[in-house]
Amino acid sequence: MVWKPHVTVAAIVEQDGRFLLVEEMVEGRRCFNQPAGHWDPGETLLDAVVRETLEETAYAFEPEYLTGIYHWEHPAKDLTYLRFAFGGKLGDQRPDYTLDTGIIGPVWMTPAEIQAQSGHLRNVMVQRCMADYLAGNRYPLEILHSLTD
Repeated sequence: MVWKPHVTVAAIVEQDGRFLLVEEMVEGRRCFNQPAGHWDPGETLLDAVVRETLEETAYAFEPEYLTGIYHWEHPAKDLTYLRFAFGGKLGDQRPDYTLDTGIIGPVWMTPAEIQAQSGHLRNVMVQRCMADYLAGNRYPLEILHSLTD
């Protein structure tokens, strides 16, 4: 069996003390996550987080720094995730944009509201990414390199 970790990206956005999350349906369960998704072939990690944020929230996103890299083993499945979380700012929202299947829509929550929803978060990475952002973790995007021959 070939081990293939799932490489994902996430956007960490705070405005006026609230964080942008996505309410979604996953395997029949309503939950909350940062705008996040899989890194697709042919794109950079930055391209991926911009695309995923648009697809799940209809907001343009401009990544400004990396807040952390997270390794998580799903406790009930044979799945490994490697998440790259980026902090940045939002641009305009496109109200006519059709969101990805399963996405209910974007929501804004305070850290206390997110904590109160801990049983409804997509996974443990949601709170950890927010905590690292709140701790001031900011790594320059220049640490990422896309090399082609």
